[in-house]
Amino acid sequence: MVTSVMPTYGRIDIAFERGEGPYLFATDGRRYLDFAAGIATNSLGHAHPHLVKAICEQAARVMHVSNLYRIPEQERLADRLVASSFADTVFFCNSGVEALEGSTKVARRYHFHNGQPHRTRIICCTHSFHGRTLGMLSATDKEAYREGFGPRVEGFSHVAFGNLNEMRAAVGDDAAAILVEPIQGEGGANAASNDYLRALREIADEFGLLLIFDEVQCGAGRTGKMWAHEWADMAPDILATAKGLGGGFPVGAVLANEKAASGMKPGLHGTTFGGNPLAMAAANAVLDVLLAPGFLDGVDRIAKLLRQKLEAVVRRHPAVVEEVRGAGLLLGLKCVVPNGDLQTALREGQSMLSVGAADNVLRLLPPLIITESHVDEAIKAIDAACAGLARNAA
Repeated sequence: MVTSVMPTYGRIDIAFERGEGPYLFATDGRRYLDFAAGIATNSLGHAHPHLVKAICEQAARVMHVSNLYRIPEQERLADRLVASSFADTVFFCNSGVEALEGSTKVARRYHFHNGQPHRTRIICCTHSFHGRTLGMLSATDKEAYREGFGPRVEGFSHVAFGNLNEMRAAVGDDAAAILVEPIQGEGGANAASNDYLRALREIADEFGLLLIFDEVQCGAGRTGKMWAHEWADMAPDILATAKGLGGGFPVGAVLANEKAASGMKPGLHGTTFGGNPLAMAAANAVLDVLLAPGFLDGVDRIAKLLRQKLEAVVRRHPAVVEEVRGAGLLLGLKCVVPNGDLQTALREGQSMLSVGAADNVLRLLPPLIITESHVDEAIKAIDAACAGLARNAA
């Protein structure tokens, strides 16, 4: 018999009743160090007082009015995102996959607006993950996600991630845009090199394509800069983001430069809930923290410390983990043992939460507010879990 909650998840049998900073407390009273952060979403940890206050105060005033009217909180957030990015304009939605669908529409409309309606194909990469709508299933490079859902949506192709020769060869008369994650999260914490990102910009410019970055997971401060591509000193034309932007509240956004957005006008795209006053209050509160002087420098510093200590763990436990991947606070441990075994050992034996990924990688996605003491706590837990798995394998 089917359960009342549709069984689309293989859920772990833990329920949490409250959180505080980087910790979650289960209904049985057990405390967990949360290095999953709602899959890179709880950017300020749990129950951050400034975020909680902003949401409560806005909820007591007005939560939703629809985009039939001006929303001052939305205008303020758009102004701040424009000021802290390459973008000239922003569309707000509810999730990362909606932001990616919107980004695709903006790119295709740009070419239509410029008299090239045949330019619709989006060039994507292997190991990519862009979400689970029917459209983004075709952008995502995982056949298992598409099985049983009918034919693929046309207009998407894939080349090897990091391979510029394949990317250049894939450009044809029908190409509209390149869509790439600067750091592939679900695909295995694979970080693109700065040279690769800069070369994508050159290819897009040479062939008249738009460049779209999927920063749903790696954006909003997770790498120690507001946007992950900023480390490469370049910019896309369109960027999709979500997750950490709302600190746990559902917020997505399409950021675009004036050129890319030139074909958009009223009636071409919309959303009922996106950009409502409550969501905007949450995202503005998150930006208050992220954009405060020194905060992102602190994220960069703590991320480098965490990576350094994880690399030492790899040296101590080569029979369990073999490599550290990713960038910033989107890190992955490439495992020798099944990644689920390490995830379980951390959760059950060390009260630490983590997230699986493709290619037998275990992701570590802590809140951006962690300190050195939390890094030390995490490393102690990972060391203990690895030592236990090594003993079991011996």
